[in-house]
Amino acid sequence: MGLTALSPAVRGVVLGSFVLSAFVVQPGAQQQAPITPPPPPAAVPADDPVKTLVDRLDLEKYKATIKGLTQFGDRRQGTERNRKAVDWIEAQLKSYGCTNTERIKYVYEPPAGRGGGAGAGRAGGAGRGGAPQAGQRGAAAGPRRGGAGGSTAFGGRGPTGVNSDPMAQPDVKLRELNSEPTTPGPREQVYCTKVGTTRPEEMYIIGGHMDGHGWGEAANDDGSGTALVMEIARILSSPDVQTERSIRFALWNNEETGLNGARAYVEQRQALQGKEDPPGSGKYPEPKWLGMIQHDMMMFDHGMPGPDGKVSPEQRPEADVNIEFQSTAKRVDDAMKLAFFFKAANDKYATDYPATVGPHMTNTDSTPFMDIIPAISLRENERGAHIGSGWDPHWHQPTDVYATFSDKDFRLGLNAAQTTLAALAQLTGATVKK
Repeated sequence: MGLTALSPAVRGVVLGSFVLSAFVVQPGAQQQAPITPPPPPAAVPADDPVKTLVDRLDLEKYKATIKGLTQFGDRRQGTERNRKAVDWIEAQLKSYGCTNTERIKYVYEPPAGRGGGAGAGRAGGAGRGGAPQAGQRGAAAGPRRGGAGGSTAFGGRGPTGVNSDPMAQPDVKLRELNSEPTTPGPREQVYCTKVGTTRPEEMYIIGGHMDGHGWGEAANDDGSGTALVMEIARILSSPDVQTERSIRFALWNNEETGLNGARAYVEQRQALQGKEDPPGSGKYPEPKWLGMIQHDMMMFDHGMPGPDGKVSPEQRPEADVNIEFQSTAKRVDDAMKLAFFFKAANDKYATDYPATVGPHMTNTDSTPFMDIIPAISLRENERGAHIGSGWDPHWHQPTDVYATFSDKDFRLGLNAAQTTLAALAQLTGATVKK
């Protein structure tokens, strides 16, 4: 997405994100003149449609959607609980008014001897952070990057891994719910679309992955991102909301095995972009992709581990929403502009937590899109520097359950939703009927 695709006002917001303050030296002066503080942000008008939409986000509704997802346990791909979760997500989307739901169908066949047992992760092999062997607990099994109490150039490091020991889950009912093992074969994932009024042939995609593992409830990874996408779908599907451009709400499957669901979408749908079908109908089954925004782990920003490898139980005061692009992507320049546009949206419309931008978007469902269109991801922490170093001790563990998280944690996820909704509303020309 080049800047020319944006309105003059939006281009100003994007470009303003790159303007750096500087000292001004007068001719003959012996010292630098003081910096004039910038004026405070202009008040958001009461009739601003973006603010109207953002104000419709509700903490309790966001929490309830996450809670609804956790009834299916960890929603591990290739299980009945995963299939029931896909059905539930589709039913929820329809209840919001996003009735044009569709499914991507594909077959997941991991390499022989990989991907079938507990703890299997990306590309059918080790999970993010290194999965232990079946029957071992991720928190104690196998070589673990850095080890408890280690340090890196980014700060403290805690233990990481993928729990594959059912007995590490003390909740008997949850342990039984998660007991069915994954099997190879057919997979499905659901999406629905807000059709644009004047430019339906152009579209932004927002996504979150609904599968998890680790013998918990996958409440944060990635119930928090899935619920975020669903809540935005709920608000934008309201009959009094219109957007000029289309928006697709995608809930990926098989993220934990190597982004297979997102890759299947790209393989099946990329060539269909912008084609009117049937000709002359004004209908575009796959509008032209303008950008892809992924949401993966939205809630837990408690800081780096201490010398003992443990993380504070409280959300840190410096918690923020991390917006990441990938510096090695072919569309890096446009992705960076999109990331800073989202930051500007956070600056103006988020209520509690600020946003930061980073260049290391890795191992998430925006990756298959990043060389095709501008692609970014929103997270609770920097993916490589923080999450991969054990800053979230519940990642792929039995403790990733709804009860683990506080309202401060849930509110961080809500602020990420505010960020995405505010940015999307501007990018797609959203209006609210009076």
